[in-house]
Amino acid sequence: MSVALLVLPDFLLVALGWALRHRLGFSREFFAGCERLVYFVLFPALLFQSILSTPITAGNAVLLLQATAAVIVIGLALSWLAAPLLRPDPVALASAAQCGYRFNTYISLALAASLGGPAGQTVMALIIGFAVPMTNVAAVYGLARHSGNSLLRELARNPLVLSTLTGLACNLAGFTLPGPVDTLLARLGAAAIALGIICVGAGLAWEGGRGHGRLISWMLVVKLLLLPAVGLGVAQVLGLPALEARMLLIFSAVPTASAAYVLAMRMGGDGRMVALLISLGTLLSAVSIPVWLLVSAP
Repeated sequence: MSVALLVLPDFLLVALGWALRHRLGFSREFFAGCERLVYFVLFPALLFQSILSTPITAGNAVLLLQATAAVIVIGLALSWLAAPLLRPDPVALASAAQCGYRFNTYISLALAASLGGPAGQTVMALIIGFAVPMTNVAAVYGLARHSGNSLLRELARNPLVLSTLTGLACNLAGFTLPGPVDTLLARLGAAAIALGIICVGAGLAWEGGRGHGRLISWMLVVKLLLLPAVGLGVAQVLGLPALEARMLLIFSAVPTASAAYVLAMRMGGDGRMVALLISLGTLLSAVSIPVWLLVSAP
C-alpha cells in the first residue's frame, strides 16, 4: 500500500471533523467540550499508559532523547530566527513561534501506528514523552514573558506535562498497573486519537492572519520543510535504526499542536493567527508528509 493511502485515513478524520462542525451543524460548544475531554482526560491517559508500558533501556532512551532534543532545539532556533529577519510584533512572534517546533500528538501516534504498527507507536510514545515537557516549557516561556503569567504555574497545571513526567517516573521505578486500571486507561486512550483528530478538523479556521503573512509563511516553511529535513539529518548523524529514524521523521513532519491555540488564547497571545497557522499547516501536511516519507524510503 502506498504511503499516501496509509496516511489518508487520518486526514479523512480531519475532514470529517471539519464537515461535522461547518456543514452538519455540530456546535462550537460541542467541540469545545470534546477538546477539553481529550486534553484533560483521554490524551493524558494515553500518554501515561503508553510511556509506562514502553520498555526504556539506557541505550534507546539516551539515543532517542538526544534525537528528540536536537530536533526541538533546532526547530526552536529556526522559529525564533524570525525575530531578526522579519522583526514582527513581539506578541505575534511569541504566539506563532510555538507553531514552528510543536507537534500534533494525535496525528503523530496515528501515523506511527499506521506506518510502524505497535512497535512504531511504542517508539513514538517515547519520543512524545521526551518532547512534551521540552516543547511546553519553550512555548509557555515565550508567551509568559509577554503575558506576565508564571512559567512554573502554567507548567504545573498542564495535563500533558504532568502525565508524561508521571509516566516516565513510574516506568523508571518499575511500577505496573493493576489489570482493571490498565484496561480502563487503554480504553480511554483508544478514544483519544480518533476524537482528537476529529477535533483538529473541527477547529480549522481561515481568518486571523491579516498583517502577519510573512510570519505565517516563515513558520509553515520551518515546520513542514526545514524541520523534517532536520529530523532526517539527526537520524543519520546519530545512526538511529530504521524504525526509530522513520518515527523521528514523522514526529518532525506532522503539523503543529492544536493545543498551541489554547495556550495562545489563555496567555493573552494572538489566538486567531495561531488557529490559521494550525489550519494551513494541517492542510498542507496532507501533501508534505507523504512526500517526506517517500523521500526517506530506502
